[in-house]
Amino acid sequence: MRQIVLDTETTGLEPSEGHRVIEIGCLELENRRLTGRRLHQYLQPDREIDAGAMQVHGITNEFLADKPRFADVVGEFVEFVRGAELIIHNAPFDVGFLNHELRLLGEVAPVASVEEVCGVLDSLLLARRMHPGSRNSLDALCKRYEVDASGRTLHGALLDAELLADVYLAMTGGQVALTLDREGDGATGAAGPVQARRSGAPLPVIEPTEEEQAAHEVLLQTLDEAAGAPCAWRAGA
Repeated sequence: MRQIVLDTETTGLEPSEGHRVIEIGCLELENRRLTGRRLHQYLQPDREIDAGAMQVHGITNEFLADKPRFADVVGEFVEFVRGAELIIHNAPFDVGFLNHELRLLGEVAPVASVEEVCGVLDSLLLARRMHPGSRNSLDALCKRYEVDASGRTLHGALLDAELLADVYLAMTGGQVALTLDREGDGATGAAGPVQARRSGAPLPVIEPTEEEQAAHEVLLQTLDEAAGAPCAWRAGA
């Protein structure tokens, strides 16, 4: 499964007030493993950045003066996310801004909306279902899942995407690959579970708590909704 962890920074809070995207950060996951592929771009918005927004991300009008416009990178962006599931914290905000940028392009836009080429999973909605009544900002989730966010003195699209990728993987189980390291002849290295089975040694079985079972059910419901059908676990795969 191909997923793209995405974040944006903007000139302000409302596209309806003429605010624009000024930074896009994307990281690719393939079968829950970071592939190293990324897309990162600063953008010239052709308008001033609100002072409040500048305090959040630290991006200045002067810094963006020589950067490309969204129209210059939209083709690369659409092809990067095409066919993937986007993982976004507070997805309506970022998707709303990206769709606004596409609308501003009019007939030359390669697609009418982000949803036309990829699915969207809102990690904030997932976190709220898993941790009702708790703070579920990205900073709060980094603390909950022990993701190091000490370098996040200001918001940044690529940095926040990197943190969100770690949080999402931890929040949805932590396992990043269903593979075993088979280096060598199997007698040494990282094939401990295989060795235990071959030697006949019993493997420990740890039963989930009621809270863990409830969190798992919330995750399955979210996957069902994203896929539009029962996920593989419910099908007995």
